[in-house]
Parts: sequence; C-alpha cells; structure tokens
Amino acid sequence: MDADTSVRGTGSAAAAGKAPAPLAAPGGLAATAAREAPSQGWYLVFVMTVCYTLSFIDRQILSLLVGPIKADLGISDTQVGLLGGLAFSLFYTLMALPLGRIVDRSNRRNLVVAGVAFWSAMTAACALARGYGELFLARMGVGLGEAVLNPAAASMIADSFPREKLSSALSVYSMGIYIGAGSALLVGGAVIQAVATTPTVVLPLVGEIASWRATFLIVGLPGLLVALWVWTLREPSRRGAIVAADGAHAHLDIAATVRELRRRAASLIAISGGQMAFAVALYAFMLWAPVYFQRVHAWSPGDAGTRLGLLVLVFGCAGMYAGGRIADRWFRQGQRDAALRLGAWGGAIGCAAYGAAGFFEASPWLQLALFAPGVFALAMPAGSCYAALQLVLPNQVRGQAIAIYLFVANLGGLTLGPLLPGVLNDYAFASEAAVGTSLAITLAISTLAAGLIFGLGRRGYRRDYAAAHPEG
Repeated sequence: MDADTSVRGTGSAAAAGKAPAPLAAPGGLAATAAREAPSQGWYLVFVMTVCYTLSFIDRQILSLLVGPIKADLGISDTQVGLLGGLAFSLFYTLMALPLGRIVDRSNRRNLVVAGVAFWSAMTAACALARGYGELFLARMGVGLGEAVLNPAAASMIADSFPREKLSSALSVYSMGIYIGAGSALLVGGAVIQAVATTPTVVLPLVGEIASWRATFLIVGLPGLLVALWVWTLREPSRRGAIVAADGAHAHLDIAATVRELRRRAASLIAISGGQMAFAVALYAFMLWAPVYFQRVHAWSPGDAGTRLGLLVLVFGCAGMYAGGRIADRWFRQGQRDAALRLGAWGGAIGCAAYGAAGFFEASPWLQLALFAPGVFALAMPAGSCYAALQLVLPNQVRGQAIAIYLFVANLGGLTLGPLLPGVLNDYAFASEAAVGTSLAITLAISTLAAGLIFGLGRRGYRRDYAAAHPEG
C-alpha cells in the first residue's frame, strides 16, 4: 500500500474515542497529494528553513548585546536574564498550544506569513524601546510571532513528503536552528566589536542611534520581505487524516483530540522528554560557552562569537543533515523507531564529548575540537523527531502534538539550560572561574539523560507506529 495514504475512520468513531480503521484511503485526498511534484516539497522546505533561521537569529541576537544594552538602559543582570528567558519563552511556550490547534484547522501558509511578519516587526521594535518595559514587551511579541512557525511548518512538510523521506526533509528544515544560532554568534560578536569603537551609527530615515539598536533593525526588517516570500507558497493538501465515511476530514473536538494524543502518549512523552534534555544542553551551550572562553581564556567577544559561531554553524548543520539521512536509511531497513534510536546514540556521543571537554581546560583549541562532536550529536535527532511524531499522528492533531512537544522541550530547555551552569558556579563551586566545569557537568548530564529517555522510549514508539500503520 502507498506510504502516503490517509487514515480512514468515521466521525462517530473518532468522537467516541474508538480507534479508526487505519490507512484505508479515500482516493481523492491521496491522489491529489501524490500529484504534487517533489520539487515543490523541497522548495517549501527551503523557504521554511529560511524562516526558521531568521527566527533563531531574532531570538538569540540579544545574548551577545548584553553589555551595550545594560549600559544604555541601566538595567541589571537579572533584568537581562528575564529579557532573554521569560520575556521570550512566556508567549513562545504558552501560545504554542492554542496556535497548534489553529494550525490543524486553518490555512497554515497564511499563519506562517502572519507569524514571520509579526515577530520581525517586534524584533525591529526592540530598537525603538525607550526603556526596559518597552523592550520586555517587544521581546514578548517576538515569542508570540515565533510560536506559530514550528507547528505549521512541520505539518506542511509532513504533507509534502513520503514517510521514507520525511526525516531528511525535516532535518534540513531544522538546520535553521544551527544556521540561526551560529549566525547570531557571528553577527553579535561583530556588533560588540563595532560598538567598542563606534557606539552610534547613522541610518537613513532613522538618524543617529546606538549600534545595538541598529542591530535589531538590521536583523528584524528583512523578515517582512521573507513574509511576502512565504505568501508565494501553495498550501499543501492535508494527508494522513481521520476521515468520515463520505471521505471528508472528520472534525475532532477537544475531547477527541485529547483521546488521540493519549493513544500516542508513550511516543509523545519519549520524544518530548528526550528533546527537552537536548534543549537543556543546547541553551546552556549557547549562553555559557561564549562566557567561558571570554572569562577563562581571555578571548574577545568577537573572537568567541566568530569561532563558536562557525563551530555551531558547520557541525550543527552537518549533524542535522547526517541525522536525517541515517534515520531515513534505518527506516527503509524496517527500523521504525529510527528517530529514537538516533537520539539514544546522540546522547551517548554528546555525553562522551562534553564530559571529556571538562578535563582539558588548559587548551581552548582542544576543547573546541571536543565541542564539535558534541554539537554534531545534539543536532542529529532533531529533524527525525519531528518526523517521528508526524508518522504516528492523524493530520487533525499534528500541529497540537508539535505544540506540546515544543512546550515541553522549550520550557525545560529555556529555563534549566541557562540556569544550571550559573547555579553550579554560585553554589557548588562559588567561583566564576569554574564556569567551564559547571558547563561541562550540565552538558554531560543532560545529554546522558536524553540518550536514556530516547532508548527507553523505543518500545512504546514501535507499538504506536504499528497501531497507526499495520501494513508496516
């Protein structure tokens, strides 16, 4: 049977919580999807990857502008921490849940257009903030706009590729994390260097403003053009849906949606929990690695940003690409839990690499060499985990499932990742110079936890996949 066929059931069966008869396809939906050209799917991936890259630049750029922002606005480290964490994550995590339901019921392309335009405008608005309160509100707006992207993009991409190619497609999309994070380090490091010699710049129509403010304008305004670009995409036909007897998509109310998600609870918990542990490592690394090399090895902000930015860009993207290809190969070989298996291996490699880095503080270059496979391992399972969730869920709940997944991963990652090395510094070692040890402990433990969660979740995922696809 074609891998792209839809899940068939009845509206009454879905409402009553009974398992639909899987994969009996009403020809119209499946046939329409099959006529879509592969090039259209990859074009969609490319555009969504640009959006994801832009989103990570916009959220991460603040971390390397801390010095000039504090000096200009007269704010404390605690207030900076709230800007980088709570202000962004509050709406980004909480609004993802209702937005996920809207994604499952609305035109996803239009939602992405609105989201990109809104978060880009809010990023640019950071440049105009006259005080801390206005900057906090602008950062909340960035989080609100970005909350729609992942649920919508993952759902659209899942409707554009067959199962055996989905991990590769979503891994390419997920490269936006590392392209954006690496670019933010590169751009932020260059800006800090420039601010040291040119604290203000003159821009057309704006006049003379602080360099850090100009940075927000430079990275924010192009997003409005990207939003227009997204408008040129076609909304993919929805596939893999529960359908009524007449072939129309069944309507799932909230209670029925919850039942569908509970049936896949084992998969959702394993994938969300494993990616949360990886997110702890990612956000800890992104915040504290530049601080470590500046504080312990006396690198300049520009040097730290350039070197770490290139490392994240190259090895993060390489890990994403390799992970997607490996997962698809394992899937074709019949290993339906390929994504979770990849996550277990990534956790083991990351734990070994980051743990080893903690023992070589005397050599920053050796530490960079050890961080490289750690970043590679962190990146490997990200795209295939998106794909794995799509493969066990009906179309009507995919956006909501991705929203729950992102809620768990980002809530844990954005809170614990930046926090744990600081807590270890202050309370376990009582020394700023111990930041390298604190970071290594956080990275090693979180990646080990991720590997264990993924490994333990493989059996439950195989069971959920078999229930959704009895033909194999």
